[in-house]
Amino acid sequence: MLDAWLDFHRGTIAAKVAGLDDRQVRLAPVPRSELTLLGLVQHLAEVERQWYQRVFGGLDVPAPHGGTGFALEAGRGMPEALAGWRAEIERGRELTAGAPLDAPGRLDAQSAAAVGSETVSLRWILLHLIEEYARHAGHADLLRESIDGVAGV
Repeated sequence: MLDAWLDFHRGTIAAKVAGLDDRQVRLAPVPRSELTLLGLVQHLAEVERQWYQRVFGGLDVPAPHGGTGFALEAGRGMPEALAGWRAEIERGRELTAGAPLDAPGRLDAQSAAAVGSETVSLRWILLHLIEEYARHAGHADLLRESIDGVAGV
């Protein structure tokens, strides 16, 4: 059930960026915001890497898009961002395959201070990712609708 809800929200993000050109995915149509659909996909690749590879897997891997992922680069478009995001999803699935929901992941000091614990379970990670995707799917709804009027899934 947890994987199914997370996959639903992942699918929503993919649907929001489908069919848009490079110019459209770089638009920040909400006043005073630089949030873009391209930046959201890049950010979600970073989120996937953070929680599955770093926290759950204990791997020391760099940020795929230089930090939060929201920054845009002229040479990187949506096809590259989607491929990277999907690769991060698959890597996360590999790392968690067969793991019990109570299996722990270790947080860095900054995250531990925010969460109030040095460890979180795979269950906690999955629930957090469902929340993260649901929040950003809402952002994607607003961005997509302001670009070309497409609303909903």
